[in-house]
Amino acid sequence: MSSQQHTNVKIVTADPSAIGLFGLAIVTFVASSQKLGLTEGLGLVIPWAIFLGAFAQLYASILDAKHNNTFGTTAFGAYAFFWFATASSWLVKLGVFGETLAANADGAQLGFAFAGYLIFSILMTIGSMETHKVLFFIFVLIDVLFVGLTFDAFGVASGVFKPMAAYAEMGIALLSFYGAGAAVLNNHFGKVFLPVGRPFGIFKDRS
Repeated sequence: MSSQQHTNVKIVTADPSAIGLFGLAIVTFVASSQKLGLTEGLGLVIPWAIFLGAFAQLYASILDAKHNNTFGTTAFGAYAFFWFATASSWLVKLGVFGETLAANADGAQLGFAFAGYLIFSILMTIGSMETHKVLFFIFVLIDVLFVGLTFDAFGVASGVFKPMAAYAEMGIALLSFYGAGAAVLNNHFGKVFLPVGRPFGIFKDRS
């Protein structure tokens, strides 16, 4: 009689939130500089949107899936595809895909896309309340960003909502830099080196 032995092998992967937040930080830092008038044009914003905003967050999403982290997988993945779509929209606007496509672009369609992402971001903001406070405030600023982008795309009070979006985006960048640093250094030093704030404890019982 033969016996079989089963061995469980646990594969440990690093926390991907740092690289995801860093990607978000860089792309919003660069993009907000254009919105605030500190830089001009979109030509050199697009590569950062594709490689940092899109690919870095997509990479974090894939790794979070291996952690069975539905929240991180969904959030990083959704915003990765947002930046893929945004970069593509900029390319259309700049006429890379031809003058006919650029001439027939309706900015209101972006308004509907931004409104959809606003709804999604509000839901993610609720979820972020049970992660940590830095991430929660990043999501709050993302909500403000999409409010500004939505109304601006629909041509409503652009003088108000466009600057609102720009400053919110810069705030996202700065908080994301901090969040990425905290994710790396807290793990690297094995202690709280950069505090991120405890979860609110409203929806999850942590007793």
